[in-house]
Amino acid sequence: MSIISQSETIDDFAPFGIRAFTTTRASGTFGLSSEQPVGEVMSRWRQLREELKPGGVRLASATQVHGTRVVVHASNWEGWLRVDDADGHASSDRGIALVVGVADCVPVFIAHPAGAIAILHSGWRGTAARIVERGIEALAQRGFATAELRVHLGPAICGKCYEVGPDVYRQLTGHDSSGAANRVDLRRLIADHARAAGVRHITTSSFCTRCDNDRFYSHRAGDAGRQIGVILG
Repeated sequence: MSIISQSETIDDFAPFGIRAFTTTRASGTFGLSSEQPVGEVMSRWRQLREELKPGGVRLASATQVHGTRVVVHASNWEGWLRVDDADGHASSDRGIALVVGVADCVPVFIAHPAGAIAILHSGWRGTAARIVERGIEALAQRGFATAELRVHLGPAICGKCYEVGPDVYRQLTGHDSSGAANRVDLRRLIADHARAAGVRHITTSSFCTRCDNDRFYSHRAGDAGRQIGVILG
């Protein structure tokens, strides 16, 4: 069973020779702390690397901590690189797959027509701290014009489903809670941040991990599983 064929792909990046997608529940969890045996999960990671490139693609992931650290990767290594304490990856070198794990948080995909890429894990903390600006800056510092970047916001919990407390609402919006249900659309906020940073081309997946829980894992729905966002330049 192919992992990539069952994923939600981002066609917007294809003209640049960039592959990007989010896996689905049908492929199984990629979370190493799920209820599934570690051996099964690891075999899934190996299959993914093989599908991306026969013999195994260079693949970079991280232990995610809901922070704003974005690691920039060169191509002077082989295999599967797992970084400590990071929530974003970027590279201007071809042949590297960058990965984040999500299950309601937003997988943020960034691509430049020349082949530079970045991917971010943006939950409410990352969104409040504007991790998207860190990802954009990582590419801009390497000569890739912000106005030429394309950003795609992948499957994540939608604004109708995501309810937060007054303190989180204030950190995200800058406004005090009205006392009613505090619902926040993380993808809309991230799009606003990217646009303010100078990005002109932004697209958003129509899928909500909570509404479409039959297709995606959702933390709010009680799932221990995790899908991954993948981008390969």
